[in-house]
Amino acid sequence: MKTLKRILIISLIIGILLGTFYFSWLSSKYTVPILMYHRFGYNESGLFVTPENFARQMAYLKNKGYEVISLDELVQGIKNNRKFKHKTVVITIDDGYKDNYIHAYPVLKKYDFPATIFIIVNFMDKKKEFMNWDEIKVMLQNNISFGGHTKNQIYLPSIKNKDILWDETAGCKKLIEKKTGVVVNYFCYPTGGFTEEIKTMLKKAGYKGACTTNRGFAELNKDIYELKRIKVKNSDMNKPFSFRAKLSGHYNLFRAKKSGH
Repeated sequence: MKTLKRILIISLIIGILLGTFYFSWLSSKYTVPILMYHRFGYNESGLFVTPENFARQMAYLKNKGYEVISLDELVQGIKNNRKFKHKTVVITIDDGYKDNYIHAYPVLKKYDFPATIFIIVNFMDKKKEFMNWDEIKVMLQNNISFGGHTKNQIYLPSIKNKDILWDETAGCKKLIEKKTGVVVNYFCYPTGGFTEEIKTMLKKAGYKGACTTNRGFAELNKDIYELKRIKVKNSDMNKPFSFRAKLSGHYNLFRAKKSGH
């Protein structure tokens, strides 16, 4: 009897401590998760999510009452110090592969979910595994926006020539706008690489914000030119709580920040 009583007291104390931790610290650190996808298919590379698993993930968001907002709505909210409700999420896709149009787009359209696809501009229409401008224009009519991901998929900090750097960033924006007739507001750093100089260049070019891949601790996503994202893996739907953890709004708090940029 004494043992049972001791267990109950310990359980109560642990519950109080966990509750205090959540309400006094963790809850206030909630950050809208920005999900990052790349490709959709059956390759075993870590960049791929199968069409079936992507459909399951999007159905999960719908069925569990998540509010999927655009990247633009998130950035504007951050600028205005908006308090986003829990179970809010943003969807982004990198590179602009054709499988985005074939597999991801129909699912996003089905649920009327907004998403931003960051495209490598010079690959569009020129490489068969990437989308063409006609496909991009179709998606633009259905809640999908497009952002810059450089012209040639170059790791930006490696570029020493400022004219080339400007062309890969500002020139990327200008070309997408010329092809689509739609203003491009957001950029994504290839492999997450950036410097303060590059961030300044993006602002000068007219971008409203930029996404990276870096992980970090407190003050997540306060700087709208280095928005941290969470990579979604094909295995997430097969591991208990994995996808749910990535949607929690606290996932990056407990991951070590990558060294450097």
